[in-house]
Amino acid sequence: MRVVIVTESFPPDVNGVAHCALQTARHLVRRGHTPLVIAPAVADPAADADAPCAVVRVPSLPLPGYPQVRVALPSRRVAAAIAAHHADLVHLAGPFVLGVRGMTVAARLGIPAVAVYQTDLAGYARTYVGTGEGAAWRRLRAVHGAADRTLAPSSAAARDLEAHGIGRIRLWGRGVDTARFRPELRDTALRRELAPDGELLVGYVGRLAPEKRVDLLTEVCALPGVRVVIVGDGPSGPALRAALPDARFLGRRTGADLARIFASLDVFAHTGPYETFCQTVQEAMASGVPVVAPAAGGPLDLVDHGRTGLLVPPGDADALREAVAALAAAPGTRAEYGLAGRAAVEGRTWEALGDELIGHYLEVLRERTAVAA
Repeated sequence: MRVVIVTESFPPDVNGVAHCALQTARHLVRRGHTPLVIAPAVADPAADADAPCAVVRVPSLPLPGYPQVRVALPSRRVAAAIAAHHADLVHLAGPFVLGVRGMTVAARLGIPAVAVYQTDLAGYARTYVGTGEGAAWRRLRAVHGAADRTLAPSSAAARDLEAHGIGRIRLWGRGVDTARFRPELRDTALRRELAPDGELLVGYVGRLAPEKRVDLLTEVCALPGVRVVIVGDGPSGPALRAALPDARFLGRRTGADLARIFASLDVFAHTGPYETFCQTVQEAMASGVPVVAPAAGGPLDLVDHGRTGLLVPPGDADALREAVAALAAAPGTRAEYGLAGRAAVEGRTWEALGDELIGHYLEVLRERTAVAA
């Protein structure tokens, strides 16, 4: 198959949309297919040197107040690239700006399109501007309603889509690199560095942005014998450093370095209530680390409460602190949760999820052929 992946973000960006688009492209190449990626332009002209396939960059501007996120500008490159690739199918990754253009082109050329829902844009609108949820859902309905199939990453996301009038929904989760993220990478030297007095290490990994609610860790920082470790960067970084002076901020980490940090934690705490999936929860589970997460969105599917971790009411700092305190006092429970978490994700490799995605592509192509006949 010749597949065009139109994505709102692609490496060197570090976020769920970029990572999933990269893994999709890699898997298609491994399976003998021919993908092409269309993504917003980034500052580094050598950014695509290690990409698994050709990448067409569309002019973009940094998002005001959040320069790490770039928004594509209107461009004829999208239509030209899709046509020149002779695409059999268009894959829209988290479509909202560039993806809308990709959907329009696919419809005009009669090419089937699969739209992958990945970002709770309505929740972001509520967080950043206090309004605009209705407009966000109208835009999402327009692009997903035109697609042949929408892939939702979790049961909660599928329910949200259905409640807002979007149909033709199927579930498609995310893979996790169980070879990279594994318990054996637990590092005693790193633990001594981060917790010199033998404190319990509680970690957060992700963007430092308002919608992630990392500020909820303030009360966890106050627990005796606990050291909070925060990995990531973003616009909320300076404010969070001021609000959590006792936490260790490690900045952005990737690859083997990130895997070593994950495995060295005692508890992983996620705080954001707007996760359609939550890849870092899977990475923690693959690392054999028990998870505390909000009972909302993607974590509802990922965390088996009382078996692989604990779910708490979203936005409840007291409940988050109490959950961490309970795990801090129960090393045996932490070990049991960690083992169960690792077992739960061992079959969720990117290879397995990539093959599942190709199955969706083939079903869509067969449905189009049947309609045409």
